[in-house]
Amino acid sequence: MAKIKLTKTAVDAATFGAKEYELRDSIVPGFLLKVTPAGRKIFMVQYRTNAGERRKPAIGRFGELTVEQARSIAQDWLADVRKGKDPSADKTAARAAPTTKQLCTKLMEDYSKPKNRRRTVESNQGYIDRHIIPKLGALKVREVTRSDVSGLITRMKKTPVTANRVLSCLRKMFNMAEVWGFRDDGTNPCRHIPKYPEGGKTRLITDDEMVRLFGYLQRAEVEGLEHPFLTLGIRLQFAFAARMSEIINMKWDWVDFANRRIVWPDSKTGEISKPMSEDAFILLSTVPRLEDSPYVVPSIFKPERPMSQYTYFKGWKRILKRAKVPHVGTHGIRHRATTEIANSGVPVKVGMQLTAHKTVTQFMRYVHTEDDPVRAAAEIVASRRNTLLQVVANAPESAAPTISAPAPPPPALVEDGRYTSRTKLGAYRPFRHRCGANREVPPGTKRAADRQDDTLGTRRAHRGLSETSSPA
Repeated sequence: MAKIKLTKTAVDAATFGAKEYELRDSIVPGFLLKVTPAGRKIFMVQYRTNAGERRKPAIGRFGELTVEQARSIAQDWLADVRKGKDPSADKTAARAAPTTKQLCTKLMEDYSKPKNRRRTVESNQGYIDRHIIPKLGALKVREVTRSDVSGLITRMKKTPVTANRVLSCLRKMFNMAEVWGFRDDGTNPCRHIPKYPEGGKTRLITDDEMVRLFGYLQRAEVEGLEHPFLTLGIRLQFAFAARMSEIINMKWDWVDFANRRIVWPDSKTGEISKPMSEDAFILLSTVPRLEDSPYVVPSIFKPERPMSQYTYFKGWKRILKRAKVPHVGTHGIRHRATTEIANSGVPVKVGMQLTAHKTVTQFMRYVHTEDDPVRAAAEIVASRRNTLLQVVANAPESAAPTISAPAPPPPALVEDGRYTSRTKLGAYRPFRHRCGANREVPPGTKRAADRQDDTLGTRRAHRGLSETSSPA
């Protein structure tokens, strides 16, 4: 195995034969050139890892790299070996590193499907197929940068809600990439990328609207204006502060009349259990029940299935219109019920049990501030203030509070053109940033010297004038 100083001339002079051979560099031990029978000249570096394994990775082909460039890379790799690294293993791992598309597949199979609800799984898969894979799917997981994610979210600014959901999906995806070792800890590219403000806000159903709504529900049940299962679902949603999905999927097997409790084995927040109030107990006890249907609110035409979201929403929309109540989504029922729970004075923890919220922050997002309690609070504050003023007005003069003297007026100019101030200290004068004869001149400056000369000249002039005007 020849050992020479590798130069451009030496590499050009190397000819290929029937077998491949190597030319080792005499300057950098381990740096070599391999010449193949096909005429390829490849720079390589040979080393032994700390574990004792031999490595001989390729650096690059001659022509793509010069001799000096290849030698510099070999020196850097050998320095990394001395630090305990393995450049060859790192290179192999980088080539075998998963792409973002493969990470998406692993996220759905190993995390989302086992832990998320079916609707969440479908939503995540839709975000991945429509937005994430077309833009980031070909990139290696380690190569995705914050600018890549920011660019994707910026291009979706016309659909801010979808952009926020895609960002949440990406954030979870790269968090799991750190857990699975595909990225280093703390390198999530979604960090510090803000979400778009979502303008949609659920309106609170007012007291007058509640009166008109329940008045129409009672009339509809008596006169048969609406299907009884639809009015039942709306009343149950108000009674349990529930989501629409929890009402239309409710089964009779979940209703425990003995303990007056309903248990949802699978809801948006997992298994939840809620007690029945007296009104809810009477409502469920007297409602018509179909023998062939396991659902409390079954489908109108197919009792073996639950009522569809479309039927429920369209019925709710029609009821609001007939009750002359401005439109609000079915989630407005949950907002109204949560606000009533919060304003009833029950502890927050108890209210969270009634609404099945996991955090106080989420619970408070459903609580609206009504005008009547705020107006009543303002009246209480005004009443306390008036009571205090009446007590002070009726008090004897000896008990009257002493009134402190008014604050001194601001500094003003006096006849000599200088400013008066109670805070004067040494050379300090208020308003000294203003120009005027009263402004102090910093000592030791040219202006101070010029003023001193002017003062001396004025004094000499006055002295000479007085001498000439005196009698001989």
